[in-house]
Amino acid sequence: MIEQGLRRRDFQVDARALRRASVDHGYAELPIDGRHAFAVEAPAPIHSDPFDGMRVAQAAVEGITLLTSDEVVARYAGPVRLV
Repeated sequence: MIEQGLRRRDFQVDARALRRASVDHGYAELPIDGRHAFAVEAPAPIHSDPFDGMRVAQAAVEGITLLTSDEVVARYAGPVRLV
């Protein structure tokens, strides 16, 4: 939703439809909690978007891989894979 709100040209997806389809296909939403907030200090910021750091920290805490098509986000150390 944030990317859509920023009118990013590289985000041409209806975020509500994507969320609904993901949930309908068994994906669970992962809430942000205090562990994630504290871990956001660990990855060195690659650029000024604080949400990218939060996503990387959340993936690290949860032991999951963050999939991204964003080449900048893919430069973060940690469980990030460019797709």
